Amino acid sequence: MAAVAQTDYAQLGNDLEREELENGATPGSIRLYCQLLAVYLLQNDMCNAKLLWKRIPPTVKQTSPELTNIWVVGQKMWLRDYAGIYEALQKEWSEEVKMIMGAVQESVRERALRLVRLAYSSISTDDLAQFLGVSGEKAVQVAQREGWQVDEQSRIITPKKIEPVPAPAILSEQHLSVLTDYVTFMEN
Repeated sequence: MAAVAQTDYAQLGNDLEREELENGATPGSIRLYCQLLAVYLLQNDMCNAKLLWKRIPPTVKQTSPELTNIWVVGQKMWLRDYAGIYEALQKEWSEEVKMIMGAVQESVRERALRLVRLAYSSISTDDLAQFLGVSGEKAVQVAQREGWQVDEQSRIITPKKIEPVPAPAILSEQHLSVLTDYVTFMEN
């Protein structure tokens, strides 16, 4: 597989998983592991990222500083250390993972913005800047673009609340079926 020129990362992830399985007991290429780990981070699939890291042979890990750098991003994501994530993302990436890691950065920013929308009634400019990995001025610009209230004097931002999407209602027959399955499982 050549350098990543596509933006269908889900399909890329499937192709890389298939390639890893086809290798069997033979270790895959550094490119395979770097791209697959980066795709897992992009998908915020930390469980698969962690399992991949554990099954990568130590010799491959030792010969690829880039693979180690990608894993550092994953560790910071696992800890939800936003400042650490953005710092770890400031590496020079090879052409094979550059686009994916750029997408990881944007994905982390979007998740952080969604978190602020849902969880905060107000947040300081500095805290928002840290969540987004940008300067305070840029954080204010993002807040204004979102239509949030910005108090320049106190440097407090008030996000517009969005209503969480309600869980779909389960029809009574479906509900009874789910409950029956649950009780049956508990009895076994």
